[in-house]
Amino acid sequence: MAIYAIADLHLSKGTGKNKSMDIFTGWENYEDRLEKNWKNIVTANDTVVIAGDISWALKLEETQKDFEFLEGLPGKKILLKGNHDYWWSTKKKIDTYLHANNFNSISLIYNSAENVGNYSICGTRGWFYDNIDKTDDKILKREVQRLEVSIKSAEKFAKEPIAFLHYPPIYGQFKCIEILNVLEKFQIKRCYYGHLHGQNAISKAFIGDYNGIRFDLISADYLQFTPKLIG
Repeated sequence: MAIYAIADLHLSKGTGKNKSMDIFTGWENYEDRLEKNWKNIVTANDTVVIAGDISWALKLEETQKDFEFLEGLPGKKILLKGNHDYWWSTKKKIDTYLHANNFNSISLIYNSAENVGNYSICGTRGWFYDNIDKTDDKILKREVQRLEVSIKSAEKFAKEPIAFLHYPPIYGQFKCIEILNVLEKFQIKRCYYGHLHGQNAISKAFIGDYNGIRFDLISADYLQFTPKLIG
């Protein structure tokens, strides 16, 4: 059993068709490329963590086509929220929706964690590295709390926790100290994030070690639409 990771699928097979990423350089036929690459490496016994920006749908029920696409791919899929996942609702509502539609290979990390092989998977969306107003501060505090709750849930499995964020906690010269403090507090050794697209943004991504934590970018275009093996 292997664990893979990827972020920013930006699926648009349903009501989000007008949001297709095909118009951007490097994203041509991205859904077909993703499907081909995924099926080439991921087996039914594997797990893929998808760290946000999963579907362009605006409402939960509008994710049907996109989730049918995910369900048809091999392996178990663990989802975290991204900044464009406007369809995201309460965990109870999403879990009920998944069950009702027989999306049995899809689950959530939402104030929770999952036990996968020799690891525990945890994380949250995160927030901007350069938040500047009271609204940002309120959201950031909430995300910090969610990250702590998720990591504590992961610790119950007594296995190495791997943290996932959608927003990068380090970007260029910016650092989201509040998020970094939580990762350091719980001695997280590996953290994966997405959100960054295009050569300019990706060139500022932090990939490497920071205070004992290994950070890696897993946005879909950076990975050439191929899930990254992480364990």
